[in-house]
Amino acid sequence: MSNIISYYNQFDEWGRLEREPIEFQVNWHYISTYLPPNGNVLDNGAGPGKYAMKLALEGYNVTLTDLTPKLVEIAREKAEEFNLKGRFTDFLVADARDLSKIQDEQFDASLMLGPMYHIQGEADRIKAIQELHRVTKKDGLVFVAFMPRVKHLLTSLTHPENWKPHDQMDNILQFNQTGCFDHQETGRFTGAYYYNIDDIQPFMESNGFQSLELIGSNVAATLNKASWDYWKEKGEQEYDKLINLLIEKASDPYMLGVSSHLLYIGTKK
Repeated sequence: MSNIISYYNQFDEWGRLEREPIEFQVNWHYISTYLPPNGNVLDNGAGPGKYAMKLALEGYNVTLTDLTPKLVEIAREKAEEFNLKGRFTDFLVADARDLSKIQDEQFDASLMLGPMYHIQGEADRIKAIQELHRVTKKDGLVFVAFMPRVKHLLTSLTHPENWKPHDQMDNILQFNQTGCFDHQETGRFTGAYYYNIDDIQPFMESNGFQSLELIGSNVAATLNKASWDYWKEKGEQEYDKLINLLIEKASDPYMLGVSSHLLYIGTKK
C-alpha cells in the first residue's frame, strides 16, 4: 500500500472533487435520499473529508478514517476551518481491512468511497467489506464506491499513452481478465482494482448486505471540457437541467458502464 499512500500524499483529492463536482453532486443526492435524519456515520477511506464535512454540516456525528496520515490531517484542518470539529467523534489513520480501533455496530450509516479502488486481492476485498459490516449497526445503511472495469477498458483504448502499460493490447487483455491495474509510470494512479459490474451486488450480498441500488456517480464521464464549457455558457438554468438529467440517469442500469465510478447502496442484514 506504500505506493498508494505516496500517490495520495501528492494528489489533490479535495481539489479533484472541486474540479469535477458532478461525482460529488450525484453521490450526495443519493446518499442524502437514503440517510436517516440523524445519527452516527462513518466515512471510511474519507481522504481529505469532502463527504465527511458535508455530513457534519448536515448535523451527523462523524468518524473519519483514511489510510494516508496526511489526508487525515488535512481533514482535521478542514473541520477546524469550517467550524465543524465538534461534529467529529474521531479522526483515525486506519486501513479499511482493519478497523480494530472501532467497536462493533457503532454506525447508523457507513460510507466507503475509496478503499475498494485499491484492494487488488480478493481475500483483502472481503476483509474490508466484512469490517464495514462489523462496525455498521443491523439494518444500517452502507454506501460503497467501485470503479467499473469496462469503463477503464474504453479509457485505455482511447488514451493508451496516458495509461501505460495499456499501450499494448496484451496488457489490456490481461487487465480484462484480472481487473488489476498498476501504472507503469511512477506517481500516477496505480494499485487499482476495477469490478465487473455484474459482480458488485452479488459480492456485497455474499458478505451480509441487502442491495438497494447501484448508481453511476458520473455517467457524463465521456464529456470533454469543451462540452462542459458549452453547457455552462448556456447559463445557470440550462446547466441545472443538465445536472438534474445526470442525477436521473445515474440510476439507469444501461448507463453504468460509461460512468467512471459507481455507488452501491445497501443495508446490513
